[in-house]
Amino acid sequence: MKKTIIITVMLFAASYSYAQTPAEGDAKMKAWQAFMTPGEEHKMLAKSNGTWNVDMTMWMAPGAPAEKSTAVAENKMILNGLYQQSTHTGNFGGMPFEGISTTGYDNGRKIFISTWVDNMGSGIIYMEGSWDAATKTINMKGTQTDPMTGKSMAIREILKIVDDNTQLMEMFEVKNGKEWKMMEIKLTRK
Repeated sequence: MKKTIIITVMLFAASYSYAQTPAEGDAKMKAWQAFMTPGEEHKMLAKSNGTWNVDMTMWMAPGAPAEKSTAVAENKMILNGLYQQSTHTGNFGGMPFEGISTTGYDNGRKIFISTWVDNMGSGIIYMEGSWDAATKTINMKGTQTDPMTGKSMAIREILKIVDDNTQLMEMFEVKNGKEWKMMEIKLTRK
């Protein structure tokens, strides 16, 4: 047993060193520092910290009647200011609704990243995309689980920063090769 532990520790240490020169070690440390330091994109996300009223319109299928609901979103920066966590509470279809998103900016890949989970499903939505300064929008693409098939389906989201107190989010789904708008959310700062 003691011999196994010593060998495991030695292999672990060897995997860390991999014949790295001092200059390579310094460069690696500098890259990690840049990777973990909040930048301008993180500061931009932080501007929407606070409490927001959420007016949501959703369509269950192309051409279906709109279903409307309201919620409240609470935004705050977490993990050293690298991610914004948004917690949503409200009602949808007569049922209590809760959802949590994390949005950040990956300094290494130079893209925005986002996850979403809620009590209306057991899958995680993952999206990534870019900022368009001309239109003040974050344009994201990703996937979510289709509960009818159990397979991943493509989705697209546009988050437009109308002004400091208003945002508009639109989400689109691709079904049978055609994109259709499944949701629109207007967020107004409380």
